[in-house]
Amino acid sequence: MSERFASHDPGRGDTAGTPWRGRTLPAAMPDQDAGGADPALIAAVARPQEEAELVAAVARARLLVPIVAMPGAQASSDMAAVTLTAPDGQRALPMFSSVSAMGDWDGRARPVPVSAQRAAVAAVQEGCALLVLDPGSPRSVTLRGSMMWALAQARQWRPAYQEPLVRAAVESAVTGEPNVAAACARPGEHGALLVELAVTAGLDRDAVDELVRRVGERVASDEDVRARIDSMRFRLRTA
Repeated sequence: MSERFASHDPGRGDTAGTPWRGRTLPAAMPDQDAGGADPALIAAVARPQEEAELVAAVARARLLVPIVAMPGAQASSDMAAVTLTAPDGQRALPMFSSVSAMGDWDGRARPVPVSAQRAAVAAVQEGCALLVLDPGSPRSVTLRGSMMWALAQARQWRPAYQEPLVRAAVESAVTGEPNVAAACARPGEHGALLVELAVTAGLDRDAVDELVRRVGERVASDEDVRARIDSMRFRLRTA
């Protein structure tokens, strides 16, 4: 997924064209920070399949977000943060593990050190669906929306099927459904939540489609639940 954001054009990819005129921009790097990558973060990035460990490492790391000069700007204070847009229209906030990684991506970008929570909050405010760490590098990884929200809210990230709030929402969503004998949350492909329903035999296609629609809408009706789900799939079996 990170390959979707391998290219960029900071001249056209800033935060809605809003300059930071009049603001005091932080120094490129504090004196005590040499700009290197957190070894624990790099170790976690090397094991991207261990997603909970990766998000935890990101949460603890010092990150860098790039800001660039606005097109045509004359003053050094006319700077803006950068967002990336994939071909499918999804927006992402880039962040970097080190000054060198950012320099390889764009030598014109100015590094601003931030916490993971601050980066994630900025991404939410900019309407981003994703965070991308070290875009354009061989070790680039993309953090999905549920991970971004967990970082923004400073809480532990878990896969959706392990979240007590999500599991409770799935069980509640089938309450009163006479054709559902049981429901459970399971891991799906590519981070999706798989909702497995045990249903009465003999339902026709229209009845099944309507059942799935109702259950899906109920599960996603709560904002806190939605923040923990990247996507949702259904699997039906006969009760």
